[in-house]
Amino acid sequence: MINYKMYLGFLFASLAVSIGLQMVLPFPWGLGAALAIFIAFPLVLRRRMMSRMRGSGSFGGGLFGMNQETTVKYSCLVCNNRFKGRECPRCGSSSKRADF
Repeated sequence: MINYKMYLGFLFASLAVSIGLQMVLPFPWGLGAALAIFIAFPLVLRRRMMSRMRGSGSFGGGLFGMNQETTVKYSCLVCNNRFKGRECPRCGSSSKRADF
């Protein structure tokens, strides 16, 4: 799932860029830029991985069933009717079991 060579490439690239910025920029600005890069690079990497898994950059995709909405249907234990909701519409019983 995770390409470790690419991850290590991102890690060392962010390290090299942050060290270079700290050498070029004065103290408070270099430290701020290095922290921003250490925060931004993993977010970019995560967005690329999620877009590769799902096809979009949203965080809802790919992890558990490609963001499919599954509805739970119930079976009444008294009359064996399949329904959605709290009570059986046929007999009014609230005893039920879940059917996936």
